[in-house]
Amino acid sequence: MKKTVKKTHLDGPLLDTVKVSFDESIDFTSYPFTLALVKNLKEITFPTQVTFFVGENGTGKSTILEAIATKAGFGAEGGSKNITFKTSEQKTYQGTELFSEQLTLSWRQKPKDGYFFRAESFFNVANHLDYIARECGGPEIAFAPYGGISLHAQSHGESFLSFFKNRLNSGGFFILDEPEAALSPQRQLTLLALIDQLCKNTNAQFIIATHSPILLAYLNATIYSCDSTTLKTVSYTNTDHYQITKRFLDNPQRYLELLFDQE
Repeated sequence: MKKTVKKTHLDGPLLDTVKVSFDESIDFTSYPFTLALVKNLKEITFPTQVTFFVGENGTGKSTILEAIATKAGFGAEGGSKNITFKTSEQKTYQGTELFSEQLTLSWRQKPKDGYFFRAESFFNVANHLDYIARECGGPEIAFAPYGGISLHAQSHGESFLSFFKNRLNSGGFFILDEPEAALSPQRQLTLLALIDQLCKNTNAQFIIATHSPILLAYLNATIYSCDSTTLKTVSYTNTDHYQITKRFLDNPQRYLELLFDQE
């Protein structure tokens, strides 16, 4: 009798849900548990390959990404599962690590590759790669997945783009925290095209915290707003990022008059 082989079917991206259950030891007077968004977080679903987290500074979007990344096995400062490092004191990450311990990740399929990109600490990643090049096998080993040369040998924006072009593989789980930080508008469009090309592979997934109305325009993405005490989905044109940018570009003179309190 012929044996039936069960085929794996993905009805969504790699990560299905993140569930949050706080244990009794959590001190809600300490960061990040003082954040209303974190305190009220119960579950995050990921129905699409690209998910954006948006919100004002300090609302908790990057904190959520860091906790998911830590739970998934990435370093808190960014990197892959094979490249983890810390340049700050251990206590800096205690809140994030404790938050990550409250999460349960439910996978549709475990990723074979992945990366946690943090614009804030990308300089430290470049330093770490230079260290590997000097001490652990040479530039051809350290820089091969990043375009073949040191990230420090490129401009800030070009090093970002070199990373995105060379390190993000078509099948993988990628968390990007403010990837637009060093990119011009034209380069942000390039990044959008790269994301779209990679997402043609159903095994690619992106979770992105951003302030960029250009990146947020990506079609068929889920957008979560962090501006309330609970996580809420929002359409692209209803994000503050879109509305404020559009109003400003439609009438910059009026905006500047109001901003500078001029007649």
